[in-house]
Amino acid sequence: MFLKVQLPWNVIIAAENLKPQGLMLQREIIIRLLGDFAMKKATKDLGYFLAVTTLEKIGEGKVRQHTGDVLFPVVFNAITFKIFKGEILEGVVHKVLKHGVFMRCGPIENVYLSHLKMPDYRYVPGENACFMNDKLSKIGKDVTVRFSVIGTKWMEADREFQALVSLEGDYLGPISTPDI
Repeated sequence: MFLKVQLPWNVIIAAENLKPQGLMLQREIIIRLLGDFAMKKATKDLGYFLAVTTLEKIGEGKVRQHTGDVLFPVVFNAITFKIFKGEILEGVVHKVLKHGVFMRCGPIENVYLSHLKMPDYRYVPGENACFMNDKLSKIGKDVTVRFSVIGTKWMEADREFQALVSLEGDYLGPISTPDI
């Protein structure tokens, strides 16, 4: 789910990048904020940082004693993406294993669908391994699948989420296949 959040942040501008013109300083603060924002990637509470939408406030700069750099407190609005238990989402399969498939859903790389959570699907081995049911519905590499989230886990070391999903429910399963 996409969330709109308002965040406080501290932007540090190196002394050599400070320009006396107001607009140039504001530009430097925005560039630095965008760079810092992109490096942050995600947090457990807010999910993945996607975009800064508006800069609400730039506070008064404070000179750091030893470096001469200036710290500006800023407040801005941003869009984040966080996955929640019970949510219905879509993902694209990027890895097929005998015991399930891994999908990507937005910025989340590790969405796992176990073969135990795919009712009526069975593993079909081969060069292009996939899961198939009696109606010839196929879940394989590059197929888009609609699923229900049954659990999420925050991985602090990697600063990313993992999710466990299921096809148990109405209107869940493959919704598109790759072009041949």
